[in-house]
Amino acid sequence: MKYLRWLLLPFSLLYGLVVIIRNWFYDAGLLKSHSFNIPVICVGNLDIGGAGKSPMTEYLIRLLKDENKLATLSRGYGRKTRGYLTAATASATEFGDEPAQFKQKFPDVTVAVCESRVMGIQHLKADHDLVILDDGYQHRAVKPGFSILLFDYTRLEEPHFVLPAGNLREPFSGRWRADVLVVSKCPESLAENDYQLAIDKLQPLPFQNVFFTSISYQGLHNRDGSRSSFQITEDTIVFLLTGIANPAPLLQHLKTFTSIIHHHNYPDHHPYSLKNISKLALEFRNSTAQKKVIITTEKDAQRLERPELQEILQSLPVLVLPIITRFHGNSGDQFDELVTSYVRTHRANHVVH
Repeated sequence: MKYLRWLLLPFSLLYGLVVIIRNWFYDAGLLKSHSFNIPVICVGNLDIGGAGKSPMTEYLIRLLKDENKLATLSRGYGRKTRGYLTAATASATEFGDEPAQFKQKFPDVTVAVCESRVMGIQHLKADHDLVILDDGYQHRAVKPGFSILLFDYTRLEEPHFVLPAGNLREPFSGRWRADVLVVSKCPESLAENDYQLAIDKLQPLPFQNVFFTSISYQGLHNRDGSRSSFQITEDTIVFLLTGIANPAPLLQHLKTFTSIIHHHNYPDHHPYSLKNISKLALEFRNSTAQKKVIITTEKDAQRLERPELQEILQSLPVLVLPIITRFHGNSGDQFDELVTSYVRTHRANHVVH
């Protein structure tokens, strides 16, 4: 399939030209980018998904929520509603899976969704002193005060082609708008030469700090968020359910415990149907293994909360594997200082550079 995408290069050239012109209009002021009088931090990437934006957003929430009246703002991809919404609780159907995940983990933080980030911030700014834009890098109508751009380490060697032949939502040169570049999903340890090779690939501008992070998998949890005592061993059969952009790192992690993994793999943000879960349940029950379990991600778990799925799920041992972002070495301290310094000193939301 990937070779067939080369046939789409002419369409990528056209798409890339349209995006370049659009960005030039914003840079030249012909299209308006709105600034706000509160700090706005944008978390984004250039690829179509899978760079770890949600774990980075959660990292920022943990870092900033105690000293700020904080709100997250997302488009709410995959939701069945429209317009601006906030709620005391959030479901994936109403808000999208990632905002629902934020609300479940941080109930005291305002989680908002809106197709127009400008409208969303206008609603939030009166009662909040900080907004984190989740996946807002291409939303040029907002001029964030601080932009964090993520790059999947495993994709750095890929050709920099825009859609549809490649995976980029905008040309690679768009990275120059960011204040900080984060290489995510790195192996836990890298040689010094590997760090330099990655930096050479990104070609950061002088003001752009580059950080390296890894995924840290936490202990298994029940669907209600409580810790599970279940331990995966080499004789465990894992039925893995995912609807995320890049499940490869999760598969690799689980294979360090057991080689027996039955992967039910669906597209990113897939809305699970009764047919999907019934198929999983049938395969699970037909297994004669003494030790077996169903594992899914936090994001997928939000999409399993649909009422029509609950009867069948109640009889299945579904566990959730949370992840967090970890910075390499002591670089997390430098990153934290850059972010907190911006929040404390840029209340007028003028850009750092």
